[in-house]
Amino acid sequence: MDITWYGLSCFRLRERGIVAICDPFSKEATGISPPKLRADIVTISHDSPAHNHSKGISGAPKILQRPGDYEVKHVLVTGLPTSPNGTRNVAFFLDFAGFTVGHLGDLSKSPAQRQVEELGDIDILLAPVSGARTLDVSRIAEVISLLDPRIVVPMHYRHDSLRTAPGNAGVSPASSALADSLEPVDRFLKELGISDPEVVDTLKLTKHSLPEETQVVLLRPTQAAR
Repeated sequence: MDITWYGLSCFRLRERGIVAICDPFSKEATGISPPKLRADIVTISHDSPAHNHSKGISGAPKILQRPGDYEVKHVLVTGLPTSPNGTRNVAFFLDFAGFTVGHLGDLSKSPAQRQVEELGDIDILLAPVSGARTLDVSRIAEVISLLDPRIVVPMHYRHDSLRTAPGNAGVSPASSALADSLEPVDRFLKELGISDPEVVDTLKLTKHSLPEETQVVLLRPTQAAR
């Protein structure tokens, strides 16, 4: 399994030739030029230009943006509604032949114990750690403890390419407002008592290389997002 981060909440998951893209963004919403990507599956956690911009993705992917159970090219996908009305945010869990990755989107409601039990074991969890419409860091930490993944990858926090002042060339008010609504990852790391997290460009894992206990790994945005 290879996992690449393009900034904000956008990731590429690649396993055995199957590619999934989670929460592709637009430049207008983020200030980041989205890379040219090909995918078999695209998951959309909610309808926002910062999370729902699949127009530039080639390969005629299956686009998933509603709760439910799906199978695409032997990948089992569960879309879990995680908002009080069941419509604003969908967390997606993708099972690549027993290797499960969860993408929480803009999580605003903790999953119920019954939902967690139905999901089974989660290997990698892509978790939002700041934002006006997400759980605060203490509650996100509780969700991580509840889901008990082997690896947590923080997302949806302020990083260099999002820290752009309004008025600069090519910067929209929307992207500036988004950057202002996010915090750096440090507060989340402090909540978990982590002072020296592992930082990598691409997360490359096999089932055998997963840690026994939950670890936090920071991904650098790809060059396209820097």
